[in-house]
Amino acid sequence: MKTQVVIIGAGPSGLLLGQLLHRAGISNIVLERRSPDYVLGRIRAGILEKGTVDLLREAGVHKRMDREGLVHGGVEFLFDGKRIAVPLKELTGGKTVMVYGQTEVTQDLMEARAEACAVTVYGVSNVQLFDIKSDKPYVTFEKQGESSRIDCDYIAGCDGFHGVSRQVIPKDVLREYERVYPFGWLGLLADTPPVNHELIYAHHERGFALCSQRSLTRSRYYLQVPLTDNVEAWSDERFWHELKLRLPQALGARLVTGCALEKSIAPLRSFVVEPMQYGNLFLVGDAAHIVPPTGAKGLNLAASDVNYLYRILKKVYHEGRTDFLDVYSPMALRRVWKGERFSWFMTNLLHDFSGQNAFDRKMQQADREYYLGSRAGMTTIAENYVGLPFEEVR
Repeated sequence: MKTQVVIIGAGPSGLLLGQLLHRAGISNIVLERRSPDYVLGRIRAGILEKGTVDLLREAGVHKRMDREGLVHGGVEFLFDGKRIAVPLKELTGGKTVMVYGQTEVTQDLMEARAEACAVTVYGVSNVQLFDIKSDKPYVTFEKQGESSRIDCDYIAGCDGFHGVSRQVIPKDVLREYERVYPFGWLGLLADTPPVNHELIYAHHERGFALCSQRSLTRSRYYLQVPLTDNVEAWSDERFWHELKLRLPQALGARLVTGCALEKSIAPLRSFVVEPMQYGNLFLVGDAAHIVPPTGAKGLNLAASDVNYLYRILKKVYHEGRTDFLDVYSPMALRRVWKGERFSWFMTNLLHDFSGQNAFDRKMQQADREYYLGSRAGMTTIAENYVGLPFEEVR
């Protein structure tokens, strides 16, 4: 087989890149080790920045999102018993975010790829990358006992933190930056109406809580828990009881409880590798960076990477501008680090850290009072929450 771009990984970033390239007349093949049902079964983020929404529209996969997604022009914070509304739309010149689940984004992209008769190979194993420093890289894989080879011009590693793409880059080339947080998020998904029309980020002495949503009838809630906790120890009843303890009484009284559709504990970490490119291999999304979910930046940073790589490859194939290839990593990383900073900031602002001394707690409180008590502080939060603008590739 031969194509222009091999994309490893059929998550939202790989499928979005493939869809954009296809619409630009750039041939590509997507390889995925899991089945389509497994990919669609992943429960992930649901807050889309304006830039991500615009990119999905450019990819032509926006109809259901525009019909079913929920546009949010604000977000709420809760601390010291006070509810503080941050008017995103007002503070950012009209920008908003969209509540639309990653599963829905993935499904829309899968359907678009099928309609376009673009090639996606699911259930592959033993994926290997060769000659990525040359102008003739290729990828091999196995499926149902048969080996295949794809010759290509470029490879996009969209295969996540544990994927093969980053692993083929020599260790002395990559520099890793990491912070592991001393707690996790216990998440529960339920077919219950959200407790509030806007998301609520809550700081409480018992730990952080987030009241989120996927639709007007499906809610997603999170609790900060120790990393030593086991999800099996958290019954639905225990979860709802603890959530109510971390919310004001009036808000807790409005909470509609129900059976969990999904429940899991996710550890929190910040992780970045530099560079995000090696020869003709480009790392995209979780293959290059992980953020704690507090700032809702994981999927959005992956879409940011896709935006830059797509526009660079358009320059290469439509204008012959191969000089743009070298700007991918520095350009992507500038936005990645800003997203990492915001996620780190939100995590430090709202969580209870074991081992904090009295000074640290006072500084944390002062940050909350400043950022949520002044227009300048709230504008900083709002600008980052709706998403910083993409740099132009020119």
